Amino acid sequence: MEEYEELKVGTLLDDMGKIAVITRVIKSGALETKSSLINWRVNYEIVYSDGTIAIIGSESLKRMIKADIIKII
Repeated sequence: MEEYEELKVGTLLDDMGKIAVITRVIKSGALETKSSLINWRVNYEIVYSDGTIAIIGSESLKRMIKADIIKII
């Protein structure tokens, strides 16, 4: 993946052998929480096949894709 672009809802991921899907793209200011960590940047809500839910920042996800830790299916 040479150039990173914003991923869309429904994108399938392979996270070190665990299958996951992006279920929500949380844009800046789109989610009101007590934590400011997810209010000022784009974040992805990712649901794994075992039911685990993770919120991952776009820059972190970008680095993991670039490092081939997470693959886009």
